[in-house]
Amino acid sequence: MSAVLKEDNSPVMAPHWKLSTSEYHRMIAAGILQEDDRIELIEGELIDMAPIGYQHAGLTNSLIEILGYPTRGRAIACVQNPIGIGSKSEPQPDFALLKPHPDGYKSRLPRAEDTLLIVEIADASLRYDREVKGPLYARAGIPEYWIVNISERTIEVHRLPDRQSGRYSDIHIASAGSVTPGAFPDVVINLSELLGQ
Repeated sequence: MSAVLKEDNSPVMAPHWKLSTSEYHRMIAAGILQEDDRIELIEGELIDMAPIGYQHAGLTNSLIEILGYPTRGRAIACVQNPIGIGSKSEPQPDFALLKPHPDGYKSRLPRAEDTLLIVEIADASLRYDREVKGPLYARAGIPEYWIVNISERTIEVHRLPDRQSGRYSDIHIASAGSVTPGAFPDVVINLSELLGQ
């Protein structure tokens, strides 16, 4: 957000422009933004995404193996690709499981109602993933949201979104044992296998 300083040096928020997803796509089409820029649109604002480190990349690869492969034919694994949420947000979650679509989402972006599970891998982004992305996903009605917390070696499982409050009413933190996605109770993720405990 833009800010100006008052005489007492405290910031005052100034009005600023919020982009729509169509304006965002026009910026990409015009070459102002490149498709491979590490930027996502959240609530009408362009947000720089943190670089992906080796642990983050490795965990993403593991999620493809332990969540993507076992759900093949029942879901589509989506890795660091945009999901359309309303008219002002296009987050690019680290990993998502989507409902099957006849053309594999080649003709349009997946939307919130197409999404079964979103996973964000958090290191420096933990607060952002909890306080910005979590409420965004809850308001959109994403049924399940996981945060893989690299530093704590845990998975925060968020379920039962409340669209009105922008919160998940069922949250638990798994530090040992296993977790299972609500949409696929037959798929069991062993935390020690995923997180290397």
